[in-house]
Amino acid sequence: MSETAVLICGHGSRDPEAVAEFELVAAALRPRLRDFDFATGYLEFARPTIRDGLATLAARGARKILAIPGMLFAASHVKNDLPWEMNSFMADNPGIDVRLGRDLAIDPKLLGAAADRIGRAAADPAITRAETLLVVVGRGTNDPDANSNIAKLARMLWEGMGFGWAEIAFSGVAHPRVDAALTRAARLGFRRIILFPYFLFTGVLVKRIYAQTDAVARLFPDIEFVKALYLRDHPEAHHHYVRGIGTDDHHGRHGVPYHGNHHC
Repeated sequence: MSETAVLICGHGSRDPEAVAEFELVAAALRPRLRDFDFATGYLEFARPTIRDGLATLAARGARKILAIPGMLFAASHVKNDLPWEMNSFMADNPGIDVRLGRDLAIDPKLLGAAADRIGRAAADPAITRAETLLVVVGRGTNDPDANSNIAKLARMLWEGMGFGWAEIAFSGVAHPRVDAALTRAARLGFRRIILFPYFLFTGVLVKRIYAQTDAVARLFPDIEFVKALYLRDHPEAHHHYVRGIGTDDHHGRHGVPYHGNHHC
């Protein structure tokens, strides 16, 4: 076993389904990292914590730990919270070198996974893509760079997939919020609206987004509202996480995975 280990860093959730899905992805990654010790850790709401994960790997002999954020964009968690966790651990454990990778960001494979999720939701040939409006929902943060990435992603999906129009929405903090964006979208004259949460895993926010979509859909019965599945464990992103592992490119690209279709 190499003295280099890998820690996949999750946000954590109060929803056990979200944690279970994160662990499902981690389990799929383990066979790809046979030469490294491997663990997961969470910033909040779940265990093991990030520090617990680092400590476990160090106790098993790791001297270099590659900490990979399982997070889509670089907002406060990636820019502030994770670096603090790594630096404080190294301060208490001077013999351990912890290298923090970057966020998953907008990557061709993640973009392809998103397009596949949306494409499955748009499979009904009775309504063309030109008659369809796409709404891409992000988490929403105080970081304008992270929020602008949702707008960029929506634009790329809209142009690449041939939809009639695209709007963005956020589950919190930033505007427009989901219900406001969907209500506005419903008045633009499209026959179908596809709602796509650009999230890795389920949780309180994703379930709330789907519930808000159902509520708006009841107000506009002449429009077909379709809820696309979030990214989850899409195979296009499986090896995105491990790209660059074991090389000197510790800031290389990493990613996430897939399963199934959530078509309502």
